[in-house]
Amino acid sequence: MVRIFPLIFILLWSSAFITTKPIIDSSDPFAALAFRFFFVALGFYLFSVYSKNSIIINQKNLIESVLSGVLFHGFYLGGVFYSISIGMPTGIAALIVTLQPVLTNALSGPILGEKVTAKQWIGVLLGFIGAALVLGLDVGSDIPLSGLIATIIALISITASTIWQKKLSNNLPLSVSNMYQAIGGCFFHVVIIILFAKPYIVFSKTFIVAMSHQIFLVSFGAFTILMYLIKNNSASKTVSIFFLIPTTSAFMAWFFLNENLTNLDLVGFFITTIGVYIATRD
Repeated sequence: MVRIFPLIFILLWSSAFITTKPIIDSSDPFAALAFRFFFVALGFYLFSVYSKNSIIINQKNLIESVLSGVLFHGFYLGGVFYSISIGMPTGIAALIVTLQPVLTNALSGPILGEKVTAKQWIGVLLGFIGAALVLGLDVGSDIPLSGLIATIIALISITASTIWQKKLSNNLPLSVSNMYQAIGGCFFHVVIIILFAKPYIVFSKTFIVAMSHQIFLVSFGAFTILMYLIKNNSASKTVSIFFLIPTTSAFMAWFFLNENLTNLDLVGFFITTIGVYIATRD
């Protein structure tokens, strides 16, 4: 079963980009995320109690877990949701944030002490060339500039969160760690709502189905698998599975959301996939 975790993760993680669109069509992105992580935190709390895992942890572990949640569920998902809400195509948002593996590999050397080879730097170069081709001259027109900035912040955040999660010294049960990360994410979005946003949620059937998908299959399923993989593998090895997500997400967006893909987009996706694969393969 463990051997197919990466495949399950790819499918679930890619599908999250697809259900984001119907969610933000019925809600403010930050209200939706605060709603989501309130119930995710509650779910992991109930599971921890059922599993008889103590939720009382020391201050160091609490700060580490909450900060990880702020980076991952706050800045990363907040950036993705916001960018899509203002018109960023789903497939392109997925492509940008999935450059995470090459950045993680580049930073894992000085931060985690993992060796970064010339092959990995070649992959980094190809990855960014591919992304540049996809973005092209559409920035500011088809691709909103603020959406691009938000996805870049999301990219930096998920990279920092992955490295941070690998550096954590705690051995908390996954359910307890995930609960506090969800609390951190919920708190982040509540603060954003108070300071900047005008929250609203229309509880349509589409919203409920899409949100249920993100709570149960993505937050409980894919995210738990990711935390398990990070905990049991090197950072660079774990993020290597991300290179399949842009193409999977783009195909899902084309199939389910009727998003168009130009020939230049396809070339960019292809080059980026090759670059990430070169940078992350053994």
